[in-house]
Amino acid sequence: MLTSMTGYGKSVVELENKKLTIEIKSLNSKQLDIYTRIPGLYKEKELELRNSIKSRLERGKIELNIFIESIGLDKTNKINKPVIEAYYNQLKEISNSLDIELNASAVESLLKLPDALKVEIQELDESEWLKIEQTFQSAIDAMLEFRKQEGDALEKDILQRINKIEELLLKVEPFEEKRIEYIKKRISDGLNEFIENQKVDQNRFEQEIIYYIEKIDITEEKVRLKNHCDYFRKTCQTQESVGKKLGFISQEIGREINTLGSKANDSDIQKIVIQMKDELEKVKEQILNVL
Repeated sequence: MLTSMTGYGKSVVELENKKLTIEIKSLNSKQLDIYTRIPGLYKEKELELRNSIKSRLERGKIELNIFIESIGLDKTNKINKPVIEAYYNQLKEISNSLDIELNASAVESLLKLPDALKVEIQELDESEWLKIEQTFQSAIDAMLEFRKQEGDALEKDILQRINKIEELLLKVEPFEEKRIEYIKKRISDGLNEFIENQKVDQNRFEQEIIYYIEKIDITEEKVRLKNHCDYFRKTCQTQESVGKKLGFISQEIGREINTLGSKANDSDIQKIVIQMKDELEKVKEQILNVL
């Protein structure tokens, strides 16, 4: 079964005074590329998160985002009481000396002065992190399910096109018989006058004709193309990551289609070959998204 590299997963957890939203996005890539946006409080756990992504997601351009939303009292910002008192005492002295009344707006202004608020450095709570890590794994689970659903759709589309290539291959046969007869007649007619006027070994001439016909025979290409298509379908049914392998098989399919077209030397068969190439190009585009 195929798995897509494109995916999205999201999970949310509510803690004591904040809500964390964890998002994981994935796009196609030749290797594993991880980009993170993590709040400073959890930076020390970044390597752990990256290793978990490597073990579960294998390949793709992965973007991890962790967002924090405060839903309670922020314990990291506190009023610096000694500083506020010092500011107030100075302001009170000035107001007394100038006979100016202190009002609420004056007190409000004190909070805007330097160092009126102090920020406490928050330490990571391991019990809190355990919940976050579980949420992170849930986000990965959601993305893996997304990838599977996308992979099912990709597989259906890709196999339809592989089947179409085989259907087109069957349409070659009627033109193939007509093509061989036409080539024989053309060679015979072209050399008929020459044979009558020259001493030609008829047996040797027939052997040369047979040799030429064999060189332009496309039976082997048809058989190999059919085998490649069968192998492609069989590979899709494995449980492994087969995106790169399917890419190699599609290249082999392309070689046989190109050889078939060049050897056929027939306009009707060339039209069928062009249709095959069109289907194969769409297959290759889809394979880029397969894990």
